[in-house]
Amino acid sequence: MSSQEPHTHSHAHGHAPAAPVSRHLRKVIAAVLIPFAAAVVVGLAVLWPGGAPSHKPSGVGFDQPTEQATVLKVDKVNCADVHAEQQPQPTPPSGQPPSGGSTTGKDCEQVTIKVTTGENAGRTFQTVVTPDASRHYTTGQDVVVAYSPKAPKDLQYSVSDVDRSFPMWVLAAIFAFAVVVVGRLRGVLALVALLASFGVLTLFILPAILQGSNPLVVAVVGGSAIMLIALYMCHGLTARTSVAVLGTLASLLLIGLLGSVFIGWALLTGNTDDTTGLVHGLYPDIEIRGLLLAGIIIGSLGVLDDVTVTQTAAVWELKEANPSAGWRTLYSAAMRIGRDHIASVVNTLVLAYAGAALPLFLLFSIAQSDVGTVATSEVVAEEIVRTLVGSIGLVASVPLTTLLAAMVVSADRKGQRAATHGAEPDSGGSAPGAADDFGAQRSAARGRSGRRGSRGKRRKQ
Repeated sequence: MSSQEPHTHSHAHGHAPAAPVSRHLRKVIAAVLIPFAAAVVVGLAVLWPGGAPSHKPSGVGFDQPTEQATVLKVDKVNCADVHAEQQPQPTPPSGQPPSGGSTTGKDCEQVTIKVTTGENAGRTFQTVVTPDASRHYTTGQDVVVAYSPKAPKDLQYSVSDVDRSFPMWVLAAIFAFAVVVVGRLRGVLALVALLASFGVLTLFILPAILQGSNPLVVAVVGGSAIMLIALYMCHGLTARTSVAVLGTLASLLLIGLLGSVFIGWALLTGNTDDTTGLVHGLYPDIEIRGLLLAGIIIGSLGVLDDVTVTQTAAVWELKEANPSAGWRTLYSAAMRIGRDHIASVVNTLVLAYAGAALPLFLLFSIAQSDVGTVATSEVVAEEIVRTLVGSIGLVASVPLTTLLAAMVVSADRKGQRAATHGAEPDSGGSAPGAADDFGAQRSAARGRSGRRGSRGKRRKQ
């Protein structure tokens, strides 16, 4: 008996677990997602821009040619000698901060810079840095210089920024290393999906908008492509991932609908900063209001992926833990998880937007206006609409995805149990024949044991 039972126990638990979904359910999900994926591919093909359209450079901000340069030396000079002396500012009224300082009696820095790239590589020029400047330079420091070919020769180059490529690449390498070490293969796939998403953004979404395509349509097509690539690459081509895709898609449509309604109702133009104004000046055909809506959709996509995948996984794991649970039980249990997720995700989204707009909030905190006036001004109302519309979509994605996953997994598992009930009635997963063989083996073992026991008694007698 002892030689037979361990073998049989191991055999009973050695069977692979049942497939997560049946073939019929996979066909149903494919019937929904394949046309959707085909529509995304067609949209990419129709709207593909083939590169950003050309324009006449304005020479303002980022729209000007730049070159690399190096600081050769930094000399201390009298500000008056280089005509950089500032006059003292008048005393401001009581209760207001001073409007500026004076460089009288202070030393300025005369920086000699050498251009290292471009057609004028090797040319040197000088710039003066006042004591109250926000940025100072050191010998050997790499900088970025702006080039104005139509300006006088001595004024063609000016420092526009410092070269921070090395620390940025180091930070990116640390990020990639951490993701791969902790996530292993999933981490590698996540990095590949990130690169693919960035490629869709830079090669399709941005050039298509610049060419005058409807920003909302471009955002929906491009965001759907990013969603399909990221979810299936990171989480596998499974029915569970497909349910998360459906939940994300439904939530994106809700965000697009709400965003369109409230942007129009609040009469938001989307043209609230210098960057947007510059883009609209260079490309007048761009629909700025649609650009605002596209930004809301793309900005919400990353958090939506996290929410829908987490809720779908929770439903699947709850079903594994309690195979007899119905869809109502699964929905209630998963929603208890989802409510905690809602609280943390909404807080994360609001703080993310608040952090990005922190200088703006600081400016309005010292304004001589009441809260209502500040909140309903376009520049603040735009951020409020962006935050609240995205948050509503995130909140709605939790019950929507949870309900969809609970109904799918419950319907599928019931079908599987019905199909396999006759072949696997016992809890160990053994077929009736295997159970009968095991019973016969145990009977034979008892018979042999009984015969050995009777022979032993005869020997003693």
